[in-house]
Amino acid sequence: MKETGKINYVEMPSRDIEVTKRFFGDVFEWSFVDYGSEYVAIENAGLDGGFFKSEHVAKASSGSVLIVLYSADLDATLNKVKLSGGTIVQDIFSFPGGRRFHFSDPNGNEYAVWSEPNA
Repeated sequence: MKETGKINYVEMPSRDIEVTKRFFGDVFEWSFVDYGSEYVAIENAGLDGGFFKSEHVAKASSGSVLIVLYSADLDATLNKVKLSGGTIVQDIFSFPGGRRFHFSDPNGNEYAVWSEPNA
């Protein structure tokens, strides 16, 4: 349900929309709806959003918002990220409440994946 003041949609940059679709489809099983050659909406991602064509990248080190995804099997997800062309920016580490790792997609955008401590 849409509510005033609640996060409703997130848009992320993509240097190559087709590469982005392939990567997130392979790793996280997202699906996509194309809106021309420079925009694609994401489906089955837990939050509505999309990717827009841009030569810019989003990295936490440059002050960008960090999108954090969830995984019930962190090690398996890390392996899928690597096998699908992602780069591990920070290997699995523990934090209060769980474990996580950071990766960049094939376009250079940084994301994180977390899991509960015993998952």
